[in-house]
Amino acid sequence: MKRTILVFGVVTLLPVPLFVIGSFSGQAWLLAAFGYMTLLCYLLDVLLWLPRKNADKKPDISGADALSMVLAGFHFPLLYLGVLTIAGTTGLEYWERAVAFFAFGLYFGQVSNSNAHELIHRGNKLLHELGKWVLISLLFGHHTSAHLYVHHRFACSDRDPNSARKGETFYQFARRAWIESFNEGLKAEDRRLVAQNQLLHPYVIYIGGSLLLLSISLVIAGWWGVATHIGLAAYATMQLLMADYVQHYGLRRRSGQEGKLEPFGPHHAWNSKHRFSGWLMLNAPKHSGHHMQPTVPYPAQTVPPNALLLPRSLPIMSIVALFPRRWRRVMDPLVDQAAEGLA
Repeated sequence: MKRTILVFGVVTLLPVPLFVIGSFSGQAWLLAAFGYMTLLCYLLDVLLWLPRKNADKKPDISGADALSMVLAGFHFPLLYLGVLTIAGTTGLEYWERAVAFFAFGLYFGQVSNSNAHELIHRGNKLLHELGKWVLISLLFGHHTSAHLYVHHRFACSDRDPNSARKGETFYQFARRAWIESFNEGLKAEDRRLVAQNQLLHPYVIYIGGSLLLLSISLVIAGWWGVATHIGLAAYATMQLLMADYVQHYGLRRRSGQEGKLEPFGPHHAWNSKHRFSGWLMLNAPKHSGHHMQPTVPYPAQTVPPNALLLPRSLPIMSIVALFPRRWRRVMDPLVDQAAEGLA
């Protein structure tokens, strides 16, 4: 495995032993896992904000799929370890279980979701299925369909539930995006079912799979386990929706004849060049490039010239988005500037 993938591997896998040890020892180990996902991420984003040597050199993508498979493989035991820990079966104190909830939830929201996003874009069926089942385990399987067949087609338009409108708060967006993405993904799959003469509807797998995986939590930790699983999934999903909110806020693509949208360009997503959070989220913050070339593996993703940049890293801007007035003061003028630049 070459250096490029090694960096992604170290950053994304380092919290795993902290979770495993912390689930039984608690205290400093769980605090270290939480600190890794929050304070350390912020500090290293600041400290590593430097031009990279050989920045124009073609990145090495060998091992990218292997790392994604490893991360997906770790996700499922980590999810149930989190369920056991937070539900109280490993003997931790209440405050330790609370720390565990936020630490595990941040990891699933930032690493597992980013990895699932990468996998569902892969042409290899095994990799695609792995990503789909990670999303199903987080009770958000329909995102597989909504993301591929709705979001990537209609991003930055009113036809995409996951593109936030200017002035829309995150709280308004999250509710609308979850419901409408479920419905629009269902419609897209209904059309594909007829066109491809499929027998099994993907939504049966999404819903049935979620119930199956929830039943495992019931078996290993009772109803507290089910509640914990739902709580972790909700927390992780809110982070995924937050990323969509921040990365497309207020941006719109022009429509031409017969309502056809212009091609997706660098100015249709908000990007971040911060390195540590980029490694942690498999370059998901380099969002314009991903929409312009969705099949390019994450190590090769770049921020295109003239792309729109967030004023802070994606995690920090996600925190700002929780405070609507502050968010609008920061972002609405930037949205207006972006629109004026295209006029």
